[in-house]
Amino acid sequence: MFKLEGRGKTQTCDGVTRRDFMQVGALGAIGLSLPQYLQAKEQGMVKPEHDNKSCIMIFNLGAPSHIDLFDMKPEAASEIRGPFKPISTSADGIQISEILPQHAKIADKFSLVRSCHHTGAAVHDAGWQMMQTGRLFSGGVNTPHAGAVVSYLRGRKTDLPPFVVLPELMGRGGGNLPNGQAGGFLGKAHDPFALNADPSEKNFKVPDLLPPSEIGPVRLERRRSMREIVDSAVQNFEATESAQLLNSNFHSAFRMMTSSQARDAFDLSKEPQSVRDRYGMNRFGQCCLLSRRLVEAGVRFITINTFLTVFNEVTWDIHGSKPFTSIEGMKDIVCPMYDQAYSALIEDLHDRGLLDDTMVCNIAEFGRTPRVNPAGGRDHWPQCFTSYFAGGGVQGGQVVGASDPIGGVPADRPVDPGHLVATVFHSLGFDLETHLPGPAGRPFPLVDFGKREIHELF
Repeated sequence: MFKLEGRGKTQTCDGVTRRDFMQVGALGAIGLSLPQYLQAKEQGMVKPEHDNKSCIMIFNLGAPSHIDLFDMKPEAASEIRGPFKPISTSADGIQISEILPQHAKIADKFSLVRSCHHTGAAVHDAGWQMMQTGRLFSGGVNTPHAGAVVSYLRGRKTDLPPFVVLPELMGRGGGNLPNGQAGGFLGKAHDPFALNADPSEKNFKVPDLLPPSEIGPVRLERRRSMREIVDSAVQNFEATESAQLLNSNFHSAFRMMTSSQARDAFDLSKEPQSVRDRYGMNRFGQCCLLSRRLVEAGVRFITINTFLTVFNEVTWDIHGSKPFTSIEGMKDIVCPMYDQAYSALIEDLHDRGLLDDTMVCNIAEFGRTPRVNPAGGRDHWPQCFTSYFAGGGVQGGQVVGASDPIGGVPADRPVDPGHLVATVFHSLGFDLETHLPGPAGRPFPLVDFGKREIHELF
């Protein structure tokens, strides 16, 4: 972070002095992008007819139990099948858990992939990074989040950033590993804009849409032209690549802070109370509603973290023993708000004509053990789990792949994180043969060799 006011000085870690500039500590975190979209479009990386496509990635932090929700085993022994019963859905032949009744009503609009797995460690943050980037970080290479890739290849469409995380970035996962919600080797210019606020709170405001409190409107306007400041004070610095990036980031940040479009998109008070109630007046519900508003306002990629950490709050992490909840605890604590908000989001997008161009994907870091543990919970299990997709060209009411009789391993059509991320990119219209500028300037494939979209979904 650096700060420049009046005739004061400050130095960044590279020793360069910059003058007369507003506080910009958070600029790198608001999904700012350089104008690479036109170049990418010319090179065929992005199909022009897909420019209006967007994605909402719901990350079910903590990892739901696939066996108790989406891939039930009613014929298995009691210690496998758990306490809940399957129910029929609006999709012919598909059953899911009785504790997701709203999901059951709209099952014709989403499709399940029951054969997901990965080979990473059974720790939360290893799964977080793999599922959001398509790869396990290795050799010091931090692969960018799928939303950061969208930011790089397409840039912003409006005054709003191209990549947003709601309500804030993931916290700790226990493994002290990067969580995957960053620009990685594409640089901090493609980090997401994190809301850092709870949209269900009564006096909800977005901190980064307001200028710093010590800079009044007159002074803020006076700082609008960074070019003049740099020209008159640090001409040598202006000629550097760093100055050009700083100048671009400044104007992008100023554009967002002074944009009525950006403020309106985040203003949930413009929604009828009946709509807010339909989503649920809780943090996750209002994040789902806000994501719909951001899609309407032109944001290309939104990630919603269902929870923020697996510590100090009840999540999908149902080990059974305190401070975790049990399998039964999901029914009363987690599933009601999740079921309500997701179904509201899908129905709302559909009713507004947005679902065809908006993929909604629900993913998690892994599944849960087939066998119920002595505490009445299930533990971490990356060997098999379920993800599901709606919109963005996906044909609803399908099941892709299958697990074995106890939900322990894929029995048909195994799918790993690379395939899941490739499916998102395919929906957004990316050429999967595209290469990104990787570490040391070396070409880095958008997806690994052999990783393709789950074609049965489309």
